[in-house]
Amino acid sequence: MRKAHAVAVARREYPVGSMKQTTLDHLLIRIRACRTCAAQLPLGPRPILQAGPGARLLIVGQAPGRRVHASGIPWDDASGERLRAWLGIDAGCFYDPERVAIVPVGFCYPGRGSGGDRPPRPECAPLWFAALRAQLPRIELTLAIGQYAQRLLLGTSRKGNLTATVRTWRDCGPRILPLPHPSPRNTPWLRQQPWFAEELLPELRARVQTLFATTTDEPV
Repeated sequence: MRKAHAVAVARREYPVGSMKQTTLDHLLIRIRACRTCAAQLPLGPRPILQAGPGARLLIVGQAPGRRVHASGIPWDDASGERLRAWLGIDAGCFYDPERVAIVPVGFCYPGRGSGGDRPPRPECAPLWFAALRAQLPRIELTLAIGQYAQRLLLGTSRKGNLTATVRTWRDCGPRILPLPHPSPRNTPWLRQQPWFAEELLPELRARVQTLFATTTDEPV
């Protein structure tokens, strides 16, 4: 009930119908000014995302961590370094909004829980994701990183757990790839799943290279 009430209140402040007609720049301004979850965020709201109308790769992760909250730069941490290595691209390509859109399930740092960062705030995606995705018409590949992104993007087609969902990545088709979170905390999982590096990572890099080879003559 609290989630539904918060989303309803926010939609009165940021009506969805008007968002469909706005430009991407205007929408990003409104998202970055959003204060819907302010009372539940221990460090206050600081929506962090990246998007440009020409983006062809969409990265949907969980929510910013504390370091990213401090810098204001998405994936500006060890997880981001590993993710860029997985993709086979450098920071210049990764942080180009005309190539890569970065849209987490929750835009703000949710704070710490007993076992790590808390889940992304539940109000965020229902309020903003569809309107933002509609402003990214050139997306050809979407990365669903972690269970919250997979729940949002795959819905009932995801498997019973993250490992099963990622392992059956071929079932997702050519436009979406489910991935584990590249956090250092997941290093043991990566060691226990050799198929990830042997099968999925080469496919991921090949798709990304093909994607950007059609948009620029410069190496990524």
